[in-house]
Amino acid sequence: MKADDIKTITVIGGGTMGNGIAHHFAQMGYAVNLVDTEKQFLDRALVTISKNMDRQVKKEVLTEEAKKAALARIVPTTDLSIVKGSQLIIEAIYEDALIKQELFKKLDALCSAETILASNTSSLPITQIAAATKRPDRVIGMHFMNPVPMMKLVEVIRGIATSDETFDIIKELSEKTGKVPVEVQDNPGFVGNRILMPMINEAAYVLMEGIASAEGIDTVMKLGMGHPMGPLTLADFIGLDVCLAILEVMHDGLGDPKYHPCPLLRKMVQAGYLGRKSGQGFYKYA
Repeated sequence: MKADDIKTITVIGGGTMGNGIAHHFAQMGYAVNLVDTEKQFLDRALVTISKNMDRQVKKEVLTEEAKKAALARIVPTTDLSIVKGSQLIIEAIYEDALIKQELFKKLDALCSAETILASNTSSLPITQIAAATKRPDRVIGMHFMNPVPMMKLVEVIRGIATSDETFDIIKELSEKTGKVPVEVQDNPGFVGNRILMPMINEAAYVLMEGIASAEGIDTVMKLGMGHPMGPLTLADFIGLDVCLAILEVMHDGLGDPKYHPCPLLRKMVQAGYLGRKSGQGFYKYA
């Protein structure tokens, strides 16, 4: 199989990353199946995709006709068996290794031997996920950045058994659809989060220790370091629960105390202060 042979892509999970991935590939002309466990999640995902495409129309990135055509390419469904006709499946569900392994085991049984199974995991081992299948050579990581339609980077993660053929297909597909793929070896946090999360964690420590306010910390990093967004604002955007989960994976996987999650971050997640999606994180949101 080659990248040009991929015509139908199934995205599993209609949350922030899943609907962004579905949006991207539908916009690029692919038939996209969007799978989730409940119709309400799919309805919400389609509303989000439509609104995001409206913004692209307003900015003249898309025409109204192209928007309608892209939306028509997305088939929402709760029936997992739809994956049978796909050449590529991209999983974008919650960051839980056991749940992902269970899903990949099901996908392995449903799909043809040629189908590539990809995970959008931001930190979990691709090798571990692939071990649940009988095709570890055709399992790979595709870690997109949020918001997917705008961000060009894709970390393409090779598990220990990922074949060169699988990697080459995903690399070519990424380039073909306007993304910039970076080859990454399977390691906790990969590259982006291996560097980003310690910065966010340290910013939380600086706040907890009373060295500066959240606004002050973000201002220093924006004006002093040239970052477009401060680390605490970015953490709220990502989701504090997601940040905590990634730090825990890195701490457990690498065994280095420097990845130990800040107690303030853990306490905020326990309180339900998850960032933008909950209305409160390091900042409050209307």
